[in-house]
Amino acid sequence: MSAPRARALLQVSELSKTFGGLEAVSDVSFEVREGQIKALIGPNGAGKTTIFNLLTSVLPADAGSAQYDGHELLRLPTYRVAALGIGRTFQTSLLFDQMTVLENVMVGHHLHGHTNMITAALRIFGASAEEREYRELAMDALGNAGLADLAGRPASELPIGQRRLVEVARALASEPRLLLMDEPAAGLNMRETERMGEIIQQTREGGVTVLLVEHDMSLVMSISDEILVLDGGRRLAEGPPEQIRNDERVLAAYLGEEALD
Repeated sequence: MSAPRARALLQVSELSKTFGGLEAVSDVSFEVREGQIKALIGPNGAGKTTIFNLLTSVLPADAGSAQYDGHELLRLPTYRVAALGIGRTFQTSLLFDQMTVLENVMVGHHLHGHTNMITAALRIFGASAEEREYRELAMDALGNAGLADLAGRPASELPIGQRRLVEVARALASEPRLLLMDEPAAGLNMRETERMGEIIQQTREGGVTVLLVEHDMSLVMSISDEILVLDGGRRLAEGPPEQIRNDERVLAAYLGEEALD
């Protein structure tokens, strides 16, 4: 007997967004089940990052629904989306360069606490039990990313691969149930990409569901449970990696056979 299908943590229905007559996202529906690593792939301009921006209320949707654990995300401000347990990383580095690596990761914990981010930016740590807890949790996150020895270094000194890992650690510091990762392997070399894949898998093993936008097909195919392919803002195909790898519509419209190997 097969294992029971996990429940849907996120259900997106007929999501749409238009920019000046251009349909960036058109009637896109999908679900992300609890405990999954699900990837969104497609060429540049396919609507992947726009979907992330709609789900996190960075942009207002024109139509559709996004139900997360019983909550309609499209009606909520960004801070409420985050407070529900949805974390996010971005295509470009968004670290605070004037702060240390540890301080950057501690900022993620402030989502759940009472000490404001100004306190963190001014480096007034250890003044409360809450701050001590933040420091311990941040160090754990850095340890899991293999970056504990860099805790005291200014973020400005880090190369791109380490910056990406710090961003993941910071997102996990907010203790999300669902993590949206936007091109986490962008700019990484092969070894760094392999390490990022390991971190993503460890994240899932730690109980976090992952929705991933990524162009590195070797990474996508090796870690994803399901893949949703977008083309021109529309849903083109969806299924497990092997099915997507052999889908003629995907091969014709997007990557070509070699890129899916």
